[in-house]
Amino acid sequence: MSLDNASIMPVLAVDDLERAIGFYRDKLGLDVQRSKDDPSGAIVTLNGSNHIYLYATTYPRGETTVAGIMVKDVPGTVRELRARGVTFEEYDLPGLRTEDGIATLGDLQSAWFKDSEGNTLALTTEVTLTLEKAA
Repeated sequence: MSLDNASIMPVLAVDDLERAIGFYRDKLGLDVQRSKDDPSGAIVTLNGSNHIYLYATTYPRGETTVAGIMVKDVPGTVRELRARGVTFEEYDLPGLRTEDGIATLGDLQSAWFKDSEGNTLALTTEVTLTLEKAA
């Protein structure tokens, strides 16, 4: 078995599954499906082939970004989601500063928001990155 051709699905802990489903469906405009076999979880579908799994738990959330959503137009997507009631984070950190919710580093743009359960998600420009193999 090889991971070379595997896909990845972020798994997000939520306190209130129904509230989280409403956020992803109504605020982000995404398709959310429930499974008869898994009453404590739901699958969010992005562009037909990418998914986020939501599951109800009382374990605490971290403060880091749990998933990045690659979009073609960060400012346009931020405007669209703000119109649906999504609030974007503002940061003023060494090496990272947002203006109107968007950080720009060269051609890369990102914006962060929290879902209804406190998970931090990022919108990020679709870019081709030149990566080096980790030692």
